[in-house]
Amino acid sequence: MNAFPSSSVPPGGRSEGAKAWRLRRGVAVASVLLAIATGVRAEPVTVVDGYRVDQATFAGYQVWKKQNCGGCHGAEQQGLTGPALIDSLKRLSKEEFVRTVLEGRPAKRMPGFGQLNSVTTHIDDLYAYLKGRSDGLITRPQVEPLP
Repeated sequence: MNAFPSSSVPPGGRSEGAKAWRLRRGVAVASVLLAIATGVRAEPVTVVDGYRVDQATFAGYQVWKKQNCGGCHGAEQQGLTGPALIDSLKRLSKEEFVRTVLEGRPAKRMPGFGQLNSVTTHIDDLYAYLKGRSDGLITRPQVEPLP
């Protein structure tokens, strides 16, 4: 499996199914954006002692680790080859963040992750974790779940 999923080439390369794949990907992205617009995340972000977080925010942290986002954005979201998310999330709207994660920014070498169920399922949680870091609510890059 490619470590950097491409949002422009369907699994298995270019084929007759490419149009259908792009349509499915578009529907998935639109569904997630609709869910965000309607405020799907049911529980508020809870942070204790700057690093213990609610289960949903912890799930966002786990997505961050599993997809190795720190490989480009830095283990502390300080930026490496990718931008510092601590700063970017002060400017980006939630919708812009979601679109970037799901569709990528190929011109800036940011892959899209919209085809990964673990990312689309927990996109609100990933945003909550990173926004908490950006806003200073979560003071450590590594978090633990609240009991």
